[in-house]
Amino acid sequence: MPATMTPHGAEMTMARSKLLPDNFTLALVTTVAIATFLPCRGGAALAFNWLTNCAVGLLFFLHGAKLSREAVVAGATHWRLHLVVMLCTFAIFPLLGLALRPLIAPLLTPELYAGMLFLCALPSTVQSSIAFTSIAKGNVPAAVCSASASSLLGIFATPLIAGMILSKQAAGGESWHNVFNIVLQLLVPFVAGQLLRPWIGRWIARHAVVLKLVDQGSILLVVYTAFSEAVNQGLWHQIPLSALLALLFSCMLLLALALLITGFAARQLGFDEGDRITIIFCGSKKSLAAGIPMAKVIFAGHALGAIVLPLMLFHQIQLMTCAVLAQRWASRAPCRRDPIVCASLKPREER
Repeated sequence: MPATMTPHGAEMTMARSKLLPDNFTLALVTTVAIATFLPCRGGAALAFNWLTNCAVGLLFFLHGAKLSREAVVAGATHWRLHLVVMLCTFAIFPLLGLALRPLIAPLLTPELYAGMLFLCALPSTVQSSIAFTSIAKGNVPAAVCSASASSLLGIFATPLIAGMILSKQAAGGESWHNVFNIVLQLLVPFVAGQLLRPWIGRWIARHAVVLKLVDQGSILLVVYTAFSEAVNQGLWHQIPLSALLALLFSCMLLLALALLITGFAARQLGFDEGDRITIIFCGSKKSLAAGIPMAKVIFAGHALGAIVLPLMLFHQIQLMTCAVLAQRWASRAPCRRDPIVCASLKPREER
């Protein structure tokens, strides 16, 4: 057994590790548990809300300062791939959420189904989409561009789409009002970060741990305040166990359909294997990092616990599923590069 691990072995280990809950997922579960037994109330709730707003603004400011315009421009020429990803993210997903209504809505509470529709309106993830594309040997530059563009477009698209598909749900708000709030609380800090990138971009790149702490810390703050408010309003008394099991089934079904549709569309449109991997990973995933702060803005004045619960569950399911897919496609990478190598790897009886 060699003392050092090969790059391929390291990537496989990374993929397998995604099958288990990571530290952040455990932190989310712990936060929900704390909010369940020790919810904030009164003045403490107001203080946590103020702190959460500041953290979310800082988060988008730092993301604006971190995002490399050069990387976006470098990958922007692959417009067909990006168009497919955007259509899957902002069109196919919402249509799936509406099409599944006769099946899943009777099994869920109205708030949980509203959370499913909100989930469908969200942009794609950035970090995990790129990471899984890299592990599976897909088109990483295109993944960087698509995931980044999806996140930026989501600032405008998500409140508009959510306003349309949630128009008959009690939790839905007026879409243009939501756009204004998103612009004020999220886009303005993001643009400010972009403008200051020449001066602070290198510092942020050297101190990536700061962005990670703000990223995860802001999500945990929103989750705590959201579930505290929901618990105070009787969340766990209003959601039966059968609805939670139905939510698990709904998230798994939604992800399975998204994976099948993105894979089928990429193949039918003639993309090569590397591009298909990118389309599948970027077009089938939803962002927890963007979704929870957006939910706080879009659903201001509503109990967020049931709204963000589908997103939190879908997030872990997509990580576990995509880890398996990335590991499988990574093992096929030598075949894509060299068919002779692929033939040599087959058992003798299959040659």
